[in-house]
Amino acid sequence: MTERQNIGTAGDSADVVVLGAGPAGLVLGNLLLSSGIDCVIVERAGREHLRARARAGFLTAHTVRILDRHGLAEDLHRHGREHGVCEFRTEDGRFSLDYGRLGSGARHTVYPQQELVTSLLTRFLDSGGRVHFETEALAVLDADSRQPSVTVRAADGRPGRWRARYVAGCDGRHGAARRSLPPGAVRRYHRDHGVSWLGLLAEAPPSLDAVGYAVHHRGFAGHMARSAEVTRYYLECERGTSAADWSEERIWDELALRMRAADYGPLSTGRISQAEVFALESDVLDPLRHGSLFLAGDAASLISPSAAKGANLAVLEAELLARALVEDLAHGDPEPLARYSAQCLEHIWRAQEFSLWMIRLLHGTPGSGGESLFQDSLRRSRLRSLRQSRTQQDWFAENYAGV
Repeated sequence: MTERQNIGTAGDSADVVVLGAGPAGLVLGNLLLSSGIDCVIVERAGREHLRARARAGFLTAHTVRILDRHGLAEDLHRHGREHGVCEFRTEDGRFSLDYGRLGSGARHTVYPQQELVTSLLTRFLDSGGRVHFETEALAVLDADSRQPSVTVRAADGRPGRWRARYVAGCDGRHGAARRSLPPGAVRRYHRDHGVSWLGLLAEAPPSLDAVGYAVHHRGFAGHMARSAEVTRYYLECERGTSAADWSEERIWDELALRMRAADYGPLSTGRISQAEVFALESDVLDPLRHGSLFLAGDAASLISPSAAKGANLAVLEAELLARALVEDLAHGDPEPLARYSAQCLEHIWRAQEFSLWMIRLLHGTPGSGGESLFQDSLRRSRLRSLRQSRTQQDWFAENYAGV
């Protein structure tokens, strides 16, 4: 396998320059390559960093079908685990939902994102794909023309430029694709949900056979299995809190309290290998296109992790964009590209709506006044409906396990 580390010269070109080697960029790159479209991926991080970067781990059935459809799911089926149960722990007791038997009957596949990225990257390189690691995309130029270009800088500081027919911005909310959009080119929809989480990766076996959502007066706590030896936990924390403020002893004490371990059994503990505080935000751009520049993944929209939608939206968007680019470049049909943004936004807004519903379900309202009491009573009512109503459970299952 050849690993291309160096950027090209100012004369380098490709039909499609893909910015970012996350799930969106790598699915897009693989689909373009298999269709005979000349493409190159530019990635700021090094290869080993990509392989180790822990992110989401729950793939919907539709995402698995997309990967299956294009022969990209072999490692997923070998190492992923199907999952279909979640458990809620509240002040009114606990209850489980076998969502794999509700709604449309869809289940998740637990497959850590770094493993998906590693598999997709290996497939792309083995198929002759070009990836330029440790190469920062600086700006997309002339996106409103038929000959856009991307200026880049390698790790050693050398500049370069890639010319393309199209540029696919899959480089996240702070990447060059978003930064290069001129004022007024798109409309931005943004919401800060006023909630912060301490995201944790623990070298500890899962403590539940289910995804665990704990609603507590001290704040939300979440439990998500990643593998037989690693578990993802979340703790709601005050805005402005630093991960350094949380010792391992404090983390495990607070998790045990909020997960009600005294009532339902102790948590498996281990070394905390990753801790990061982040705010729950939603961010959507419309349209997801400016001329010859298209956006996918976190560059197109940001969604809170409360409903595990980010990576799944990225894969869906990558397939839609790949199909549209192939139709244009191989068959001269520009109509699918014209429809790309509207198609994606339909899925994005549905996912955003469910994510907001989950945020309201899992979190209390700060304060002790009438508004707080009112909102918390509504939250308890939602939980009771989810516990008792089959109609509500079917709705939850369809949205939770779908995009």
